[in-house]
Amino acid sequence: MSNVGGFDRVLRIIIGVVLISLLYFIGQSTWMWVAAAVGAILILTALVGFCPLYRVLGMRTNSAH
Repeated sequence: MSNVGGFDRVLRIIIGVVLISLLYFIGQSTWMWVAAAVGAILILTALVGFCPLYRVLGMRTNSAH
């Protein structure tokens, strides 16, 4: 069941790409790897259209019920 809307998906992909690219532009520190992992999760949830955290919190950004 999808709980991530269109605008949310686009925003997640943009932020995910930025966080992953920090590894290249800033360097490979522990925090940059954490940021890249968060970015990968954001991109994955955008592609799948489902966010487990939204489910736990009872949120949804898509209009379909």
